[in-house]
Amino acid sequence: MRSELFAASNMEQESEQPGLRLQNSKMLKVELRGEVFARTGSMVAYQGNVQFQAQGSGGIGKFLKSKLTGEGVPLMKMTGSGDVFLAERASDIYLIDLEGPNDQLSINGKNVLAFEPTLNWDIKMVQGMGMMSSSGLFNCVFSGQGRLAITCKGTPVVLNVDQPTYADPQAAIAWSHSLQTGYHRADQLGLGTLLGRSTGEAFTMSFAGQGFVVVQPSEEVYGGVAGSGSGAQSSGGAGGLIGGLLGG
Repeated sequence: MRSELFAASNMEQESEQPGLRLQNSKMLKVELRGEVFARTGSMVAYQGNVQFQAQGSGGIGKFLKSKLTGEGVPLMKMTGSGDVFLAERASDIYLIDLEGPNDQLSINGKNVLAFEPTLNWDIKMVQGMGMMSSSGLFNCVFSGQGRLAITCKGTPVVLNVDQPTYADPQAAIAWSHSLQTGYHRADQLGLGTLLGRSTGEAFTMSFAGQGFVVVQPSEEVYGGVAGSGSGAQSSGGAGGLIGGLLGG
């Protein structure tokens, strides 16, 4: 049988070391020898002896934040020995290696695909976030030593924050945790209603300090800043927060 489908670039990529590897730009291969955490529903194929266990958002504090905001990272723990292939809506995938306690990265929850258990993580409030914005209130902060995989809708730009920097809240997917963040109405910056095309909101996000911001070329909304990935837009406002808590 002959076909371009069977080109070497499409065949399974092998490695001698376990861990997170790119099978291609839109698929992650986890060579599992122990355990790894991944986004619930992201598995597209696996081989070997692998068990999957739902983890929720992890921890009572994180659970309460998830119920209050409709946010969080729906996780599954993968354990065993085998190869697991992960993907998320055909998004581009990037690997990030954190190399010690001084490495801290704040990531939009809906862009977290998988991470090694050696990393520390929590859901933390984004500084300066306005309560009335449906962009969300919390982000996932990773620290320590280990590898994680994030998704991006299209090829991103990484901005070095060496001057006042602004981005659409739906497009900024990750940034240095040390940065100071703020939210502003677009009319305060003389932009009128030119921002927030996907949400109908007129907010922009500011960054200051020393670090970087990763901005994707998309404003698609799957939830809040630490979105659940359910496909439903966050309801926003106090009523939505209370309703989400009582409705759980």
